[in-house]
Amino acid sequence: MRVSAILFAAGLSRRMGVDKLLLDYQGKLVLQHALDLLSDLSVYEKILVTTKERLDFVKLPPDIQVAINKSPEKGMSGSIHIGIEAATGTHYLFLNADQPRLTPDDLRQLLETASTNTDRIIFSSIDSKPNSPTLFPNRFRKDLLSLSGDTGGRIIRDAYPENCLAIEHVDPRNLLDIDTVEDYNKMTNDK
Repeated sequence: MRVSAILFAAGLSRRMGVDKLLLDYQGKLVLQHALDLLSDLSVYEKILVTTKERLDFVKLPPDIQVAINKSPEKGMSGSIHIGIEAATGTHYLFLNADQPRLTPDDLRQLLETASTNTDRIIFSSIDSKPNSPTLFPNRFRKDLLSLSGDTGGRIIRDAYPENCLAIEHVDPRNLLDIDTVEDYNKMTNDK
């Protein structure tokens, strides 16, 4: 199993009103947390899908390949296309850059499960509700490349429930993401 870990960091933060990836979380930018996590992974390849402007604000680890999304206004599907087209692995691990509490252990659990279920879509779960991150075998490549607009892998996961496997996490707080000012305030005030 050769995992291409794809970190999505090209969104426009519309609900937030400010660039959420450039906010401080525990002394580092939210995006830097995600890059450090990606760099710590033992996977086949690591790909960052982002805008050119965001690269000016972070220290890019040398083991991460950058794929620029020049049209982030086209939505999540555009970033998925860019990431998959850059990937050469047998599996795609989709990571969202707005989950600064995510840990290597959270991802290790998902990757270990995938290693014995190589044909399944593996995803994180909170109280039996699907969440990110998600790992897709490349047999879903065509389906993922057919996505359009501001839709992500959820549509593919929902279309193939018999091919899915959920991983319930011990600490669901690690899977929380930042979409609104309220989310950010709650996360920064919850130690």
